[in-house]
Order: sequence, then structure tokens, then C-alpha cells
Amino acid sequence: MDSRKLALLCRELADNKKAENIIILDVRKISSITDFFVIASGTSEPHLRAITNEITDKLRADCHVRPRAVDGTLQATWQVLDYFDVIVHIMRTDVRERYDLESLWGDAPRVKPGKKANPRATGQKK
Repeated sequence: MDSRKLALLCRELADNKKAENIIILDVRKISSITDFFVIASGTSEPHLRAITNEITDKLRADCHVRPRAVDGTLQATWQVLDYFDVIVHIMRTDVRERYDLESLWGDAPRVKPGKKANPRATGQKK
């Protein structure tokens, strides 16, 4: 799966669990560490856990993709899932406002969500 499709799928999976203010930043031209950042907010530790589990579980089961690394704890209110070409940041709203990754990576264009990337991964029928 190419990195753009993976980023869009991560966005959809986060949206399945009602993540808030989900954005995708295309950092290919300004970063050598990854292609895309997916940034999403959750309202509580259980909400963050649900978003994280949705992404990791569905990608593993439906696409056979596992993160290379997972950093942070839900108690720290910021979880990072590293899929090499896509890095997913799942943050509590107040933590997201404090670190303001969107401004830090302000030169990166935002990717608009497209059609559903994988009906199996999002639980929809074909």
C-alpha cells in the first residue's frame, strides 16, 4: 500500500472512533523522516485508547501492516504510531494545542480526505 493510501486509511479508522480534528500533512518535500503525518485528537484516555486500537488492530487484521514503533502512553496523552512512511499522532485536545504540530509543520500541505480506502478496514460492505 502506498503511503498516501495508508495515511488516508489511518484517517478513516480514526474517524470510525470519532477522533476530532483529523488532518493529514504531506511532509514529503520538507522532511526526510516520513511522507505523511496524521494528527487526530481524542477527549479522554479511553477515547485515545479506542482510536489507537482501531488503527493498529484494523491495519494488522485487514492489511497485514504493523507499526514499526509505538511511542508514548495513553496516560501521557500523546500516542505516536510509526508506520515508517506514515506517522500517526493521537493526542488529547489540550496537548495538541500546546505542541501545535500543525504550526510547526506549517509549510506542509494538507491532504484532503478522499473516498473510503478499504471497505473491509472501515467495516463497510462493498
